[in-house]
Amino acid sequence: MPELATYLAFVAAVLAMQAVPGPDTLLVVSRGVGQGRTVAIATALGAVGAGVVQLPLLAAGVAALVRSSPLAFEALRYLGAGYLIYLGLRLILRRRRGDAALSPVRATPRSAFLEGMISNLTNPNVLVFMLAFLPQFVDPARGSVAVQLLVLGATQKLCGLVVLAATAFAAGTVGDWIARRPGLILWQERLAGAVMIGLGVRLLAGDARAGRG
Repeated sequence: MPELATYLAFVAAVLAMQAVPGPDTLLVVSRGVGQGRTVAIATALGAVGAGVVQLPLLAAGVAALVRSSPLAFEALRYLGAGYLIYLGLRLILRRRRGDAALSPVRATPRSAFLEGMISNLTNPNVLVFMLAFLPQFVDPARGSVAVQLLVLGATQKLCGLVVLAATAFAAGTVGDWIARRPGLILWQERLAGAVMIGLGVRLLAGDARAGRG
């Protein structure tokens, strides 16, 4: 298991990154505004439920990498750190153009759940980000790598559920308000970008292993 300080730092970083509206958030907002909280929450549950498929694949793959080549695992961490810095710079430097609203096709809670899950599973950036982000907080010396990844991944998904569920509840009233204020979204993105860059630089600079808090 990760150290408590490492785990708390991980939670703080995840929450900061979850503040950036992505495809899942836009989908939940569109469902909340167009069809109400029940459908929006079902969509959020579907997006988070994709972790049932993603986390075992990620944990098994990284754990096998550690067993076969600890050096390759360290290389993965450094590549992941570089990828986080790239994502952070892109968030900070890009100009917000305003995302097109998703058309509110009528949906039942069941179909909304499936839509949320499929949307998350078919977005390759989700798994790539998890592969870059989660290993930064794993320490093979503290036990099973697979278990640590499952704990961290489940925490990330639960944090995502909290954020998406809050978005679903607020979508009818706050969603439109936020959508009309691109400057607010821009600063959310810059905050998350700064967090990503900080994590990446911390590892690459060799100040301390990012996985040890």
